[in-house]
Amino acid sequence: MKMRLLLAAIVIACTMPSSVRAHALAPLQDAKPSSADTAPVPTQPVDQLVTMTVHEAWVASGRNEDKFLSMVQQLAELSAQKRGIALPETRDAGAKAGEWIKKEARRDPDQLLFVVVDRAVRHVGKMQAEATATPAAK
Repeated sequence: MKMRLLLAAIVIACTMPSSVRAHALAPLQDAKPSSADTAPVPTQPVDQLVTMTVHEAWVASGRNEDKFLSMVQQLAELSAQKRGIALPETRDAGAKAGEWIKKEARRDPDQLLFVVVDRAVRHVGKMQAEATATPAAK
């Protein structure tokens, strides 16, 4: 069940612009009972993140869903920026990206997390390009 919640959070977070993401995640952080848990999630240096496997990133996060989500967010933003892709802000696109990440990560936890996230970003970006091209073709 925790994996489903993690993937749902990844899906939603990957499809939100960073300003909306910070606002949307704030209530979740306020709901935590311990003040240690509400401290800002430290981010990993991107140069270290891009070299971590899925499993290594999970271990490096301390098996903490918030920290792992932060890592995935960093990688998704990097991938989208480098590829010139604007991620769509729809739940459908987020769900598809989350399913893509979940499937790929489970299939091979020893692959680079960045590769998994980059593929999801490309997949969602391709879907968005096809969706915007379809109405013009009619």
